[in-house]
Amino acid sequence: MNGTLNKVILIGNVGDDVKIHQFDDTNKIGRFPLATSESFTSRDSGEKVTQTEWHNIVVRNKVAEIFERYVKKGDKLYVEGRLKTRKWQDQNGQDRYTTEIIVSEFTFLTPKGGGSDDSNSQMGNAQSSYSLPKQEPPTSSSANMNEEPDDLPF
Repeated sequence: MNGTLNKVILIGNVGDDVKIHQFDDTNKIGRFPLATSESFTSRDSGEKVTQTEWHNIVVRNKVAEIFERYVKKGDKLYVEGRLKTRKWQDQNGQDRYTTEIIVSEFTFLTPKGGGSDDSNSQMGNAQSSYSLPKQEPPTSSSANMNEEPDDLPF
C-alpha cells in the first residue's frame, strides 16, 4: 500500500453540551467529549465490568452550528473522522498534548421529536446523516489508486 490512513469511527454518548468558540464572522469550532463503553465479565469475580473511554471531539464551522443546535448531553452519535494531536502549554509553561477526533461524517442516533423543545421537533424522528466534502490529495497517482477491476466477488 502506497498511502497511509488516519480514520476513526466511534459510536458513543455525548458527555457534555457542545462548547462553541467563534473566531470571526465565519469560523467556529465546537468541542465536546464522547464516551464509548465496553462491558465484559471478569474471570476472577464473575462480575460484569464496564470500562468507559472518553474521546475529545472537534467540529468546525457549519457542522459546529448543527451540533450546537441539535446535540445535547446524553445523545447517542455515530462519528467518523481523523486523529489529530495538538501541543499546548499549561499555566506553568509545561508542554501538554491533546489527541482529538476531527469529525468528517456523523449520524444522530438519538431519536428526536415528541418533546416540547423546538430543536427536537425540527429534527423529526428520522436518523440524520451528514458527510463533509472529501478532499482528494493532490497526487498524480491518485487516479491509478482508485481503479479496481469490475469482477470483484463482493
